[in-house]
Amino acid sequence: MSQLPPLSLYVHIPWCVRKCPYCDFNSHAAPETLPEQAYVDSLLDDLSAELSHAAERPLGSIFIGGGTPSLFSAAALQRLMDGIRSRIALESDAEITLEANPGTFEQARFEGYRAAGINRLSIGIQSFNAEHLQRLGRIHSPDEAERAAEAAIGLFPRVNLDLMHGLPGQTPEQALSDLEQALAFDPGHLSWYQLTIEPNTEFHARPPQLPLDEALWAIQEQGQALLSRAGYRQYEVSAHARPGQEARHNLNYWTFGDYLGIGAGAHGKISYRDAEGRLQIERRHKMRQPKGYMDPAKRLAGQQLIPPEERSFEFMMNALRLTEGIPKDLFEQRTGVNLKTVVPLIQKAQQLELLEPSSARLTPTRQGRLFLNDLLALFLD
Repeated sequence: MSQLPPLSLYVHIPWCVRKCPYCDFNSHAAPETLPEQAYVDSLLDDLSAELSHAAERPLGSIFIGGGTPSLFSAAALQRLMDGIRSRIALESDAEITLEANPGTFEQARFEGYRAAGINRLSIGIQSFNAEHLQRLGRIHSPDEAERAAEAAIGLFPRVNLDLMHGLPGQTPEQALSDLEQALAFDPGHLSWYQLTIEPNTEFHARPPQLPLDEALWAIQEQGQALLSRAGYRQYEVSAHARPGQEARHNLNYWTFGDYLGIGAGAHGKISYRDAEGRLQIERRHKMRQPKGYMDPAKRLAGQQLIPPEERSFEFMMNALRLTEGIPKDLFEQRTGVNLKTVVPLIQKAQQLELLEPSSARLTPTRQGRLFLNDLLALFLD
């Protein structure tokens, strides 16, 4: 009987200075005074309630996302981390990531986060162009972005810079200039992805004029070549890293690992074995509204088992984002579904040249990565 998957923890802090027009995450305008103490109390209470699902597994990673987690003080993050460590074991090399925005940058605050045990900072730069930042509704300036990136590189052993391209009114030259400026800081990791218009966003209600497909293709091709020349490997659809700097937390998602989710709107995925020894997989999600979340009686908004017939698609939706794919034997370990049930679909994908003809791995071809939705659609059959 195979072991349960590795375990991570996602922590959601839902407040932002203001909502960006492209953002579809669970975020809310911050009140004048953030309820730091009450919210950290709720997070730790939530974690205590989730511990039965850990099955004595240590955490391999923690990701504190938002919203804008860097709105919280270093003291609040220290209390959160102390509370997590007192409740559940962490692996000795656990990756602990905090999302931060340049508009909330203060050197002393960054130093406090590092002292609290944060060892990876992910900074939402998005662009170094003042006009594009304004169109995106960002509150920081190019100068603040540069100072935040420089400070992070000097303080944290692992840093991700988050950039978008295909922005309203952006030319290929401007997109590549953003990328070159990010590379000048020599971060270990770059998230570089195209702006997409999501439902329930301001941009969806009032769509901006985006670059034409020809320009988007030029940005993608030239940008990936630039990243490759700079020594970055594209290991996932939108993630590029230097060797050893890949995001461990996200890799756990993409390899269909388990994760506890605490915080307003947080989601979790948990595997366990039932009385007959069969693998069961459950998704859990929390109340989206911060006030409701902080009420223990309303906190858990829903939970549902993933039936075996849906697990193949869920697994592929994550694993096939990876450039090098995933070992075939991990499919059955993580889903509890016999690989034979999807062999005809794998063969069809190989015939269409969307999957590599490998007997050991499930690896998308270059065409499979370009047409990932078409590849995934095969596993909905």
